[in-house]
Amino acid sequence: MEISIFYSDSDDSDLEVLAQLSDWDTDSESEDRHRASSRKIRRLNYMQSLDDAEFMFRFRLSKPAFNSLLIKLMPFIRVTSTRNNGVSPLHQLLLTLRFYALGTMLISVADFVGVSISTAGRIVRDISSAIANLYDEYVVIHQQSAEKFYHIAGFPRVLAAIDCTHIRIQSPCHVIGEEFRNRKGYFSLNVQAICDADLKFMNVIARWPGSTHDATIFNNSILRAQCDAGLFGNRWMLGDSAYPNRPYLLTPLINPVTEAEQRYNEAHIKTRNIIERNHNLEEVPSEVELPIVEINEDMYFSEVQDVSERAALVNNFFR
Repeated sequence: MEISIFYSDSDDSDLEVLAQLSDWDTDSESEDRHRASSRKIRRLNYMQSLDDAEFMFRFRLSKPAFNSLLIKLMPFIRVTSTRNNGVSPLHQLLLTLRFYALGTMLISVADFVGVSISTAGRIVRDISSAIANLYDEYVVIHQQSAEKFYHIAGFPRVLAAIDCTHIRIQSPCHVIGEEFRNRKGYFSLNVQAICDADLKFMNVIARWPGSTHDATIFNNSILRAQCDAGLFGNRWMLGDSAYPNRPYLLTPLINPVTEAEQRYNEAHIKTRNIIERNHNLEEVPSEVELPIVEINEDMYFSEVQDVSERAALVNNFFR
């Protein structure tokens, strides 16, 4: 703005100068506010911009399920200030679900919401901790799936299917890192899970190094102690040949000979395939969209422990 100042001994001239200076200051402040406003990050509300099918495809949850989960998590989510482009609870949960769904690098989900990589990592950690408060409500062992298991292949009295899966992580440190290198050559956690006939997880253990054998994880679990104590009555769990054969844990026959043994193996494999579908969701039909439990190597093993268990909870919440 160009300002012309006229020197005069009159009071009117002085007032005119002050008015011109005041106008200049006001215009300058207005321009500064406009520039600050233009720098403000405008995050898309994907609940509004995406239709139901697109939202399900990207976040693996329907909009009603997302709203229900957000309401349950609100008491546990740290609400940041609106200053400095603070991230709303809605966008924090969207970012975390996107990370669960893709298992990709943090930079990808950070760009998706418009935050830095460090902020994305903090959000995933905080939301995962918030979801942990719902774990006991949604991940529980029950005995209500026996009939549904029976309808799969005629296998009676089945409590659950059990198996382990490897979740890739970075090497924790050079001292104990090799304990986490699995038989396939990469660093991982060996995560044990059991699920019911509806693909709902009933128990998840995510703390053992990748080199640990499946049977070792089970033998040192509370689940085994509960089974030994007869907590689940005359129900069976179905596991693969990596597990020991016990009265409450049935495994396939190594060399079936008779027709009855062959039928047993066929029914066992078809029924236990439920847990394989939960661990390998690429085998699930395309119309079934679930949050996955696969985590990328951008996270350390302590974070993967939390995230893998929380992803199992979100899976159950959706179903």
